[in-house]
Amino acid sequence: MIFELDNAHTLKHNIVIMNVLSIERRSQIVKALCEGNSLRSTARMTGSAVNTVVKLLTEMGSACLDYQDAVMRDLPCTRLQCDEIWSFVYSKAKNVPAEYKGQFGYGDVWTWTAIDADTKLVPCWHVGSRDAGDGFQFMSNLASRMANRVQMTTDGHRAYLVAVDAAFGGKIDYAMLVKLYGPAPDEEQRRYSPPTCIGTDVRVVSGKPDEAYISTSYVERQNLTMRMSMRRFTRLTNAFSKKLENHMYAIALYFMHYNFARPHKTLSKPYPTTPAMAAGLTDHVWSMEELISLIGDSN
Repeated sequence: MIFELDNAHTLKHNIVIMNVLSIERRSQIVKALCEGNSLRSTARMTGSAVNTVVKLLTEMGSACLDYQDAVMRDLPCTRLQCDEIWSFVYSKAKNVPAEYKGQFGYGDVWTWTAIDADTKLVPCWHVGSRDAGDGFQFMSNLASRMANRVQMTTDGHRAYLVAVDAAFGGKIDYAMLVKLYGPAPDEEQRRYSPPTCIGTDVRVVSGKPDEAYISTSYVERQNLTMRMSMRRFTRLTNAFSKKLENHMYAIALYFMHYNFARPHKTLSKPYPTTPAMAAGLTDHVWSMEELISLIGDSN
C-alpha cells in the first residue's frame, strides 16, 4: 500500500517498492507500456504506484537508448525512408504559459524517424524541432551508422535538402517525394479528414536513385504504428507527455521493443522475425525479460 505523506516520503517509499519488484511485475509494467497504455492506466492495471511505473520507464528508456546507440553501427541498410512525426509536451503550443514560451520541451515536439525498407529496422531517431539544425543532427547520426552507400527518400520538407547533403557529403542516392493534395475538406470535416492526395512529384536531388524504390510508404506506416503504440502520440485526445524526459524515454523503449522484440508481419516467414534479426543484429526474438535485463540488477 502507498501512503502519500509528502513528496520526499512518497519517493522514498516507492524506491523501496521498486527494489522488491519481481521480474514478473516488471514484465507486466513494460508490456503495458509497450502496448500503448499510459503511465496511470499501467499503474492501475498492474497494481503499482505511478511513481514506480515512471521510475521503471526512466530506467528502461535510458538503458534502451544506450544499448541501441551502441549496437546500431555498420548497418547493412540500402534503402532508407525518412519522415517527421508531430506531438506535443506539457501542453499544446497555444496553451504554453508565458514563462515557458520559446523553450524546447513545451508545446510542439517533432520526432525525426528513419526506416530501412528491406529489414524494417529503425536505425535511429531524433527528438527536437522541425528546423534545419535538428534535421542536420538527425541526418549526421543516421549517416554515421551506415556501412554502405544508401538510397534515401524523404518528403518535401526543405530542411532535408541541406541536412542530407551535409551529412552524407553527396555520397547518397537521394530523392524527394512531394505529395500533391486536392482541395481541403469543408470546415466541419477538416479537423478529422486531411485533404485527399491526388498525385506525387518525384524530385531527384543527388546520385541516381532507383525510381522503383522512391517511396515514403514504409516510414509513414511506421509513424502510424508509433501513434497506435504510444498513447502520448495519439491525435485528438487528452493523452500527452507532461515532461520531455518521459516522452523521450517512452520513444526509446518503443523502438527497442519494435526492433528487437516484436516480430514484423512482412518478415515473419517461415519463422517469426524482428527487424533486428533481419538486419543481423540478433539471432532471436527478444523476450520481455531479456529487454528488462538491460537495466541490470540495480532494482
